[in-house]
Amino acid sequence: MDDQQFSNQAYDDVIDRVAADAEAFWLEQARMLIDWVEEPTRALDSSRAPIHRWFPDGELNVCSNALDRHVAAGRGDQPAIVYDSPVTDTVRTITYSQLLDEVSRFARALSDRGVSKGDRVVIYLPMIPEAAVAMLACARIGAIHSVVFGGFAPAELAVRIDDMQPKAVISTSCGVEANRILDYKPMLDEALGLAESAPDFTVIVQREQHRCGMGEDDVDYTELLASTPTGIDPVPVRATDELYVLYTSGTTGRPKGIVRDSGGYAVALAWSLPNIFGLRPGDTMFTASDVGWVVGHSYIVYGPLLAGVTSVLFEGKPIGTPDAGTFFRIVDDHNVNVHFTAPTAMRVVRKEDPEGELIRKYDLSSLRASFLAGERLDPDTYEWTTRVLREATGRDIPVVDNWWQTETGWPIAANPLGLTRFPIKPGSPTKPVPGYRVEVVDASGAPMPVGQEGLIVIRLPLPPGTMATVWGDDSRFVSSYLSAFDGCYLTGDSGYIDEDGYLFVMGRTDDVINVAGHRLSTGVMEAVISSHPAVTETAVIGVHDETKGQIPRALVVIGTSAEAVDADTLKAELIALVRKEIGPVAALRRIDIIPALPKTRSGKILRKTMREIADGVENPAVPSTIEDPAVLDDLHSVLRSS
Repeated sequence: MDDQQFSNQAYDDVIDRVAADAEAFWLEQARMLIDWVEEPTRALDSSRAPIHRWFPDGELNVCSNALDRHVAAGRGDQPAIVYDSPVTDTVRTITYSQLLDEVSRFARALSDRGVSKGDRVVIYLPMIPEAAVAMLACARIGAIHSVVFGGFAPAELAVRIDDMQPKAVISTSCGVEANRILDYKPMLDEALGLAESAPDFTVIVQREQHRCGMGEDDVDYTELLASTPTGIDPVPVRATDELYVLYTSGTTGRPKGIVRDSGGYAVALAWSLPNIFGLRPGDTMFTASDVGWVVGHSYIVYGPLLAGVTSVLFEGKPIGTPDAGTFFRIVDDHNVNVHFTAPTAMRVVRKEDPEGELIRKYDLSSLRASFLAGERLDPDTYEWTTRVLREATGRDIPVVDNWWQTETGWPIAANPLGLTRFPIKPGSPTKPVPGYRVEVVDASGAPMPVGQEGLIVIRLPLPPGTMATVWGDDSRFVSSYLSAFDGCYLTGDSGYIDEDGYLFVMGRTDDVINVAGHRLSTGVMEAVISSHPAVTETAVIGVHDETKGQIPRALVVIGTSAEAVDADTLKAELIALVRKEIGPVAALRRIDIIPALPKTRSGKILRKTMREIADGVENPAVPSTIEDPAVLDDLHSVLRSS
């Protein structure tokens, strides 16, 4: 990495190759990176444009590529998964050979009970190894899995069960957090009672922290494996066959299941590990996310294993398990090379450990990069993370903002450390990843000038690994994503591209507010407010105003070291800062200092919900994915006050 630092030649070479012939480039990568049962001879099927499908005549098995081929190549004794659970005081290393054995036997157990190619399986599990086993076992027999975030409300789980109509559901007796046990089985039973579609059977992972009663259709996971001494061979599937369906978080009403196909996804992830993350077989990746989210699918389970990398599966929180140093203890204990988490997690760590004292307790010599994604990485969080890592290691460790979506499955824009290490510009995820043709347009679809904010779109066809369709509804896929601008995928985000080709993503388009006819990005205001040293986190929402249409309102969380700061003085400083950086047009007058922002379990701030409460909406939309409802309850009086 150091030899090519700040040289863009390798990146430009790949960009040129993709621009010259994207189909030839991806067909070459597919043949190099993946073991095929039937090697594809065609890269792209555009016969149903704007829906495009990759490697239409190829056949493979994703599980075989993630496990069998590494064992066959002599890497069976290498750790595949390191399960680190501070909430249960457990560390367990599972080698590629051991994981293959358990996955293969569980796959046979599912097959023996009637689950076959094309059937669906819903997985409702916390961050335990059995979650990865279940996903891979489904892939092994060609079944389509849909992971539902552990702890989702029964009504939301029921909606997903009805949409998928699964042959089986795989769940557990409980989830474990620092100070409580989450009783999964009653939630699952309630969901099954609400759902119109019933699975043939349910597999339950009994955990020693809390065992549950079993119904007549329930099967014990451990007993099932014990009665299945031999595994099953992987079942070939077409590259265009569905690997999984993942529902977008916060879904209300009719669900939107993002379909990921098998071949394109395998190629994209196998390409991304060395080229974006700079990881090679034998390296270790620690992604602090959840298998219920797309980051967990791509960079806890499938991506690392396809690339022969060791993946750390973490059951815990960035703080409280036991403290704000837990991520860095894991880096030290397991010789992690790349750490991947959300900006929210680092802001929480910063609030608890503003000077990075806990971070400096650990040996981080193995760490080569820290990737942050899942929401906009504000410059202040970037600067703080960069500083504390430098102080802890004596090195400049790249802190890599990367932007992508559940729909894309892998990064749209990032600093591609395996190709080129670009100079970092805080606030930007750097440049588009090869394969993504990113443009910024106005409401009519006309290109925006350099440096001016507009709607971010991606030219079709999207690269391999991106969403294939919406489950059971091609027309909804087209109307939701592909119809706004001819030949483009609408990302739903706004931003701009600067003179160096760097992309700046400012936020969702519904986070653009209209103040007296001026369109203003709340993301820009948040970045300015977050630059104040007392602020650890902020959300700016647009609230209704009779005169100006909308006016901005900021909710601010301050760090523990700033709690003695005079609130009125701080508010005045923040208002002056926004006025200086953005101008009087921003019209920011109201700032509330609060203990915490309401978020989903994946770390997304509930801006829409807060906006509706502030506007007096009678029944504001509150997603079932909310992390702590009490935080929102505490904010009601603040938000309702004028």
